Amino acid sequence: MSPVIRLATPIPGPASLALAARRAKAVPRGVPATTPIAVVQADNAVLTDADGNRLIDFGGGIGVVNAGHRHPKVVQAVRDQLDHFTHVCFPVTMYEPYIALAEKLNALTPGSHEKRTFFVNSGAEAVENAVKAARKATGRQAIICFEHAFHGRTYLGLSLTSKVNPYKNGFGPFMPEVYRIPFPYCYRCDAGPKNGTCCMADRAHLEHLLASHVDPKSVAAVIMELEVGEGGFIPVPAAYLSMLAQFCKDNGILLIADEIQTGFGRTGKLFACEHYGLVPDIIITAKSLAGGLPLAAVTGRAEVLDAAQPGGLGGTYGGNPLACAAALAILEAMHEEKLVEKGAKVGDRIRARFEGWRGKYPQIGDVRGLGAMIAMELVKDRITKEPAKELTGKLQAEALKRGVILLSAGTLGNVIRVLVPLTVEDAVLDEGLDVMEAALKAATENQAIAG
Repeated sequence: MSPVIRLATPIPGPASLALAARRAKAVPRGVPATTPIAVVQADNAVLTDADGNRLIDFGGGIGVVNAGHRHPKVVQAVRDQLDHFTHVCFPVTMYEPYIALAEKLNALTPGSHEKRTFFVNSGAEAVENAVKAARKATGRQAIICFEHAFHGRTYLGLSLTSKVNPYKNGFGPFMPEVYRIPFPYCYRCDAGPKNGTCCMADRAHLEHLLASHVDPKSVAAVIMELEVGEGGFIPVPAAYLSMLAQFCKDNGILLIADEIQTGFGRTGKLFACEHYGLVPDIIITAKSLAGGLPLAAVTGRAEVLDAAQPGGLGGTYGGNPLACAAALAILEAMHEEKLVEKGAKVGDRIRARFEGWRGKYPQIGDVRGLGAMIAMELVKDRITKEPAKELTGKLQAEALKRGVILLSAGTLGNVIRVLVPLTVEDAVLDEGLDVMEAALKAATENQAIAG
């Protein structure tokens, strides 16, 4: 297979620069611009910009296109639905694609218990509704969340989100009855393992911590990303999650698994909780659920989601018929094309390259992640683990000018994450990784590092 990257102009080219100038006059500066390119075409893992440049997409719309850009099944399903209707509002007049998709998610999500699913438009909206449902079902108000978490930009989402800059700075005050506790971030843990396991997987430690925060009997739910996304691609240690799940069960606390970024094959399982044998009370999905169309789902125990009164859940656009049709096509494609298994193989391929680079580049402090949700954390010093935020930005820039789009992450801004479509061809993935290695070499030249 011949190389797919084609650079007709420097990145960004004149057409992208012209659109960026228009953007600056029309769009608030608070809307981020990770790259300066303007896309006119997207196919699987390849983007074409307004200047005719072709780039490899390792960002995947921030984890939205696990099945690739413009999957043929999704395109056809949306076209077919367009021949019928685009919107009627499900709470007013129901339609089959919404119900069929709810049935699918009730069957596919972990656990054999009776479930219910309803749809909203975004991950943040799903977070809001999961918390609403948990409070209604338990009659409690408090919510426990974690450091390094990201749960959206709405006010409750921001209240649950940990990272201050750029998400929370200047937007307070935030919602009450939200209690944040440390996430088991093993790479940056000073204590280290205890008896061969995560030092935080100690129930007595958790109970002692909560004693100065909140009474467990007033907690409606714990919400957790099983692999922290925006916070740096940090998987939760199995021992910690097992302890936490039992603590929740013993105290009548619902456990909400935020699988917005981890869902639908990204981690080498359909859902990340399958790695841990976890059956959450509520599971939130979005991003890659509908292959690029806005759709999010809240799936949970029937008795929990049925607790809300009629009209307490839902919304005008939630479960849009085009998005539901796309999501049904995505799930069909994932099954037929074995995309979960493909995700595991893509992850193995990326991890092998990252681990090889770690042996050559001391600036790579850690390589981690589940399946194809892989990241590397960059440091100035392997002993002190001082974060290398500037180097992270330089690596992104060097990769972009060579034709690969990379995303950063991490509370400290020093993590490079990969969210390439799981459908990426081996040759395209290898080409992108080769470019990434060349960018890493260029970014680290003349840098001395201890450790």
